[in-house]
Amino acid sequence: MGSVKDLTVLKPATTDRAGVARFTFSDRYSVFDWGEMPDLIPDKGTAIAMLGSYFLEKLESMGVATHFRGMVHNDNVYSLADLPQASNVQEVELVRVIKPQLKDEVYDYSAYQNAGAGFLIPLEVIYRNSLPAGSSVFKRLQNGSITPQDLGLDSMPQPEQRFDQPLLDVSTKLEITDRYMTWREAQQISAMSDAEITALKELTLKVDNLISDEFARIGLVNEDGKIEVAFDYDRQLMVVDVLGTLDECRFTYGALPVSKEIARIWYRGSDWYKAIEDSKKRDRQHWKEICPVQPEPLPVEFRDAIANVYRACTNEITGREWFAGVPGFNEVMQTISNYLEPK
Repeated sequence: MGSVKDLTVLKPATTDRAGVARFTFSDRYSVFDWGEMPDLIPDKGTAIAMLGSYFLEKLESMGVATHFRGMVHNDNVYSLADLPQASNVQEVELVRVIKPQLKDEVYDYSAYQNAGAGFLIPLEVIYRNSLPAGSSVFKRLQNGSITPQDLGLDSMPQPEQRFDQPLLDVSTKLEITDRYMTWREAQQISAMSDAEITALKELTLKVDNLISDEFARIGLVNEDGKIEVAFDYDRQLMVVDVLGTLDECRFTYGALPVSKEIARIWYRGSDWYKAIEDSKKRDRQHWKEICPVQPEPLPVEFRDAIANVYRACTNEITGREWFAGVPGFNEVMQTISNYLEPK
């Protein structure tokens, strides 16, 4: 399926019928679009599966359709309330994935014009409650690929600015490398109506509010995140994949990141990061193949500290001790802080 989870199809989706599949969440992780990194984060897959399922169930209780069918234990499917123990396997409803065709270095999305219903919308929708100084948004504003108005702003945003209303951004989902675009282009490639685009934005805001409220209970701030959405077989929006986790969102705890940003910060000072940035400038499509440097594994103690961040967040948010013996969240974040402080 991808760099961090695997897909087992139990019943394939067709043009007129949903399928059934199971996601197996692994302990692999990915940063900077590299794909699988050289080491594993213990219990990460299970923590992500449990936390993602928690938010999908929350959305269902709010009347929002999702593809979630339940968590799997001993080949049986359970709600979280009935699940005997933590699991890294999630059963979901399956829709079609219609991949755009790459022709002469340009992606052709014409298949979406008559796709009907029951397919993955080829977009990632990003909500931004704040903009860190290094956000890609500033680069795009500077080079003119977007305007403040494209983001719903009247003027240029400032670094570290927080917004009363989140900025809604959008990128491709099924291209080799995610590509940001304007909402106008997003509507064109996905062949969505004005009403459907409006509904997609409203759904994203609802998800953002839910995640923000839940993490505020344990002292975390929801800075930004992303969702993926499909059309069900009545062409109604349905939340798919996973959301509300440390891989899909960027949270902060005081001045500390609580997300994949922890690993990103560590690697940004490496020769590998410099090499991939250079490779992306040289060849946007095939940068990984030409990158001359491979990433080094994380130090073991730092890797285990990151594992405890995933475990502690899942325990705290769900209100259930899925992972026994995990240090308190304050202690976990103090350990992370020690590693990220300038040397």
